[in-house]
Amino acid sequence: MKTYLVGGAVRDKRLGLPVKERDWVVVGATPEEMRARGFKPVGKDFPVFLHPETGEEYALARTERKTGHGYKGFSFHAAPDVTLEEDLRRRDLTINAMAEDEQGRLIDPWHGLDDLEQGVLRHVSPAFAEDPLRVLRVARFAARFARWGFHIAHGTFALMKRMVESGEIDHLVPERVWTETVKALQTDNPERYFEVLHRCGALDRLFPELARLFGVPQPAHWHPEGDAGRHSLLALAAAARLTPDPRVRFAALVHDLGKGTTPGDRLPHHHRHEQRGRKLIEAMARRLKIPNDYRDLALLTARWHSHVHRALELRPATLLQVLEGTDAYRRPERFEQFLLACTADAQGRGQTPPPDYPQATLMRQALAVTRDIDARPFLAQGIEGPALGERVRQARLAALRRLRRTRP
Repeated sequence: MKTYLVGGAVRDKRLGLPVKERDWVVVGATPEEMRARGFKPVGKDFPVFLHPETGEEYALARTERKTGHGYKGFSFHAAPDVTLEEDLRRRDLTINAMAEDEQGRLIDPWHGLDDLEQGVLRHVSPAFAEDPLRVLRVARFAARFARWGFHIAHGTFALMKRMVESGEIDHLVPERVWTETVKALQTDNPERYFEVLHRCGALDRLFPELARLFGVPQPAHWHPEGDAGRHSLLALAAAARLTPDPRVRFAALVHDLGKGTTPGDRLPHHHRHEQRGRKLIEAMARRLKIPNDYRDLALLTARWHSHVHRALELRPATLLQVLEGTDAYRRPERFEQFLLACTADAQGRGQTPPPDYPQATLMRQALAVTRDIDARPFLAQGIEGPALGERVRQARLAALRRLRRTRP
């Protein structure tokens, strides 16, 4: 029985990154032997155990065979005669197919260290094509390691395209698509994930609402960066510079989905794209089972971002309409997320350095001067019912007028 550290922990150690999780492979053992040593079985499809002290995962070395569609369409064979090299061969990328023995010596049968040093994302074997989830994983690794200049090997990218064209990608379940997407949204360069999916054709299958934006023109005066698809990825990149919050990043990415359904005779203008975008976000959220906090922030951003862009010219009544429509008084934290997504939209133009966005500052000030106006003084005067709400609203409008007079 021999134990090896495998996968991401080995890779990240050699990149000088902190190792957050450690996974182990056990060669030469049976499930009975693992249980006898105090390991707790947790695997349903194949033997995986938790260490009795550290809680880390230990999996018996295994091979696999394709039996059906999707990432679950496999049968597994785990036995004491399965070698470490056979176990590593079933992994997705060479940089994830390295191991260390108990003395810390590297075991690298598939030359992952060479690819790691050269910044190459390369599949280990033709078995890569049997699991459609690997298309998303490669795109996610491209996003995670973009700052080091990693690129996808030509053969691997060609294989990814064939997996999409064959329809294998269509067998991914929504939960797995969203899980990989959230992980990608949390990387330093999340826009790279969607770029890769677009180039290999997977974006059309998994995120058709987003794929439809590519090639859609916009007014050049406001969007010198090009089409609506490029703008959406630049907005996502801007959001990644502003905040680590994946909900804000997602909202920035999908805020303009409505531009993909603008009638051709109205291009490059996109009148009422905000309303059309909301319906598309709702459809995407249902299909991919996107959590409500992601969906709701995206819906707010799609509906109100154009108002915020015009905030410096809006009347006090319209400023108040935005505050009320975004539920800023009850949800100030989400309102701040919304303003960050609007800022990312404004800065998603490919300009260096990104422009200032005083509109967000004005909206924060508008909330600050109206937030503490409450109903108690009016209640003391005996005002109740609808009249009470109207008096609070008039007091807030008066505060916004004063704010307007104090700004240049």
